[in-house]
Amino acid sequence: MKGFRKSLLILAIALGCNIYSSNAQIYIKVRPARPHYERVVAPSPRHIWVDEEWESRGGKYVFVGGRWMAPPRERAVWVPGHWRQTRRGDIWIAGHWR
Repeated sequence: MKGFRKSLLILAIALGCNIYSSNAQIYIKVRPARPHYERVVAPSPRHIWVDEEWESRGGKYVFVGGRWMAPPRERAVWVPGHWRQTRRGDIWIAGHWR
């Protein structure tokens, strides 16, 4: 009986660690509402406006868009983030520099 309890405890810990993995995708059925924000003046002519970006925090998507970003290198191009539809629901594909 002690062996069974020990195995059950190890399984519970392993499952708990898997739930809190930072690489987990969050699938949603209804996309979150995009908040209204004001665009401010660009800090420099190099900066580009990132319109919509979402991050997964605490099992939900949080809006972090609406900001100016400086390219990491010359001729870098910003590829905007977008929602991707899957069988399990929608997921956010983050924007990135190319």
